[in-house]
Amino acid sequence: MLSQIAPNTNLVFFRPHEFLARENIMADSLFQIQEGWACRYRMLADGRRQITALYLPGDYCEPQWALGRPPSQPVVALTIVRALKSPCRLPLGASLDSPHGFWKSFADSCERQSNWLVTLGRKTAMERLAHLLLELFERMRQSGLAYGQQCALPLTQLDIADMTGLTPVHVNRTLQAMRAKGLVELQSKWLRIPDLAALRELAALGTVETFA
Repeated sequence: MLSQIAPNTNLVFFRPHEFLARENIMADSLFQIQEGWACRYRMLADGRRQITALYLPGDYCEPQWALGRPPSQPVVALTIVRALKSPCRLPLGASLDSPHGFWKSFADSCERQSNWLVTLGRKTAMERLAHLLLELFERMRQSGLAYGQQCALPLTQLDIADMTGLTPVHVNRTLQAMRAKGLVELQSKWLRIPDLAALRELAALGTVETFA
């Protein structure tokens, strides 16, 4: 049982560990938390869990559901939760059909941010770098700026270190190890990924996780 709904009101109640939303199942309501705490999280394939958001009284959970995408991560009550529910409705004039439209860009950005929280919070150095390089490649490809399995990569190792929370020395050693395994090729500010599936597996990406 997902929740209890008070008669003739938009007030809903969730018990601890009860789901407000399940992964990859379209949400039909937004929730504004009135009392209690809830969280959003992602489980990696090996059982590691990363909490990517906390919802406290006054917070909406989650505004981007109104854009018509199913939740990419489950949301569960941490305590008894009392919330107001409202229908998921796309904002007037909004559209997700345009590949470069504002609302699609907003939804994509929300998804990338939650992915990065998982990457920085739980993944190893090699998993972080694999995730970053895959994301950059996929975003370049979606913009028509990838050529086969390669794209421009003007970042320095210091830039990459700042993005992944690693030291430049650690970045250098990890990239060398990835090159030795044949996972990536980096030359003259260009990135080539010989085997996308192998790099995706290394990045510990789930089957439903995307870069949007």
